[in-house]
Amino acid sequence: MSNFLLLNGPNLNLLGSREPEVYGATRLEDIEANCIDVAKELGHSIECFQSNAEHELIDRVQQAARENIEFIILNPGGFTHTSVALRDALLAVAIPFIEIHLSNTFAREEFRQVSFFSDIAQSCLFGFGAYGYELALQAASEHVANAERE
Repeated sequence: MSNFLLLNGPNLNLLGSREPEVYGATRLEDIEANCIDVAKELGHSIECFQSNAEHELIDRVQQAARENIEFIILNPGGFTHTSVALRDALLAVAIPFIEIHLSNTFAREEFRQVSFFSDIAQSCLFGFGAYGYELALQAASEHVANAERE
């Protein structure tokens, strides 16, 4: 059993009501509950954390290293395009992670097409909506299984 961490950045607490034509109608609470169920089915545990504050996300990444978190699933929200500090925290702890976005950021405004995380992520998922979280969990599970076999 591995321990995973799901991190969601700013404004993702508004899922379900914020621009549903872009982000879908599923609430963050429902995504988190599904992730807990899927992680359990895969034989893992997952902790969910959302914050609108950059420093809280950074603190949570640093804490993850002390808690033996083996994989992070990260939707950095608007920090995708701005947060060198969150990027540096992820590099510092060296926990593999998947970058995930509900929408296809490459089909949106030009500034949303730049990510400070994609080049250091294990992999990236864009545009799968809420289902992307489940895909990310399956990929994280496969990653830790492969790491154990090596």
